[in-house]
Amino acid sequence: MRILALLFCTGALLSSNLGCREAPPGDWQIGPFEKYDGNPILTPRGTTWEAKDVFNPAAWTDGETVWMLYRAEDTTGAGVWNGVSRIGLATSRDGLRFEREPAPVLEPTEDWERPGGCEDPRLVKVGDTFYLTYTAYDGRTARLALATSTDLHTWQKHGPVFPERGWTKSGAILDVPVNGEYWMYFGDTDIWAAHSPDLLHWTVVEEPVLRRRPGRFDGRLVEPGPPPVRTDDGILLLYNGADDDLVYVNAQALFDPADPTRLLKRSEAPFLAPSTRLEQEGQAPNVVFIEGLVSFRNRWLLYFGMGDSGIGVAVAER
Repeated sequence: MRILALLFCTGALLSSNLGCREAPPGDWQIGPFEKYDGNPILTPRGTTWEAKDVFNPAAWTDGETVWMLYRAEDTTGAGVWNGVSRIGLATSRDGLRFEREPAPVLEPTEDWERPGGCEDPRLVKVGDTFYLTYTAYDGRTARLALATSTDLHTWQKHGPVFPERGWTKSGAILDVPVNGEYWMYFGDTDIWAAHSPDLLHWTVVEEPVLRRRPGRFDGRLVEPGPPPVRTDDGILLLYNGADDDLVYVNAQALFDPADPTRLLKRSEAPFLAPSTRLEQEGQAPNVVFIEGLVSFRNRWLLYFGMGDSGIGVAVAER
């Protein structure tokens, strides 16, 4: 398999404070990641629910198959998004070539999901149950929502996770408990943490645990990427960051394994950035947005949205 180089100088990057630096991973980070030269691995198709764009996928593997839940937009929406979002399911035996289910597995049915839809899934499995966080968008307010399943096809919706907080997004759950509770990182300005005894009822820690850094590649916003993973060094969270020009790139942060609110280290430069035409010129230009990470056949596979228009993967050896 041939793989493209990870990071290129682009006009968008040169106009930002990032310049053209690649972040060599430290001993606590995973990588380096390289973009697969067959990207995009999923693109829009047909004339119905996934006709306009596909992007921002979650992923999970049982070691033999990679299961992808991805956001898809049609062309029926009103307003600036111009498309209702649903979540589709695709599977792969090699992590690169996917076969899609013909119908979405999650679509808007509730007032708090319509007309915008169900967006940006993130997925973990605990015991026999899959826990899916997603953004429910009613056209005015984005709300972090939760659904559960035992088979990835049929989902029970549990509603907004933080109904009292209004606008909330991007919940990334650690799939192993810390001191008897589960933890989730969330947010799309700064990043907060919340804890739960049962993965359904969550209590927020009010101070952000990862903040924006003004004037840097993550100065405009930071937002969780895939669910965090436990490593020998701590709790590793790959995250999305955007600068003042809304160039979206990706970085890593390490938290204390005994205290998920305590930040230990974070990247000084991004490890993934927009470099291809689709990433730079999609419906949301200059965006690589990560949400799915699996360890599969001695490699890390990192799935991402390409300019909110297609889906790509980046690969790192383990």
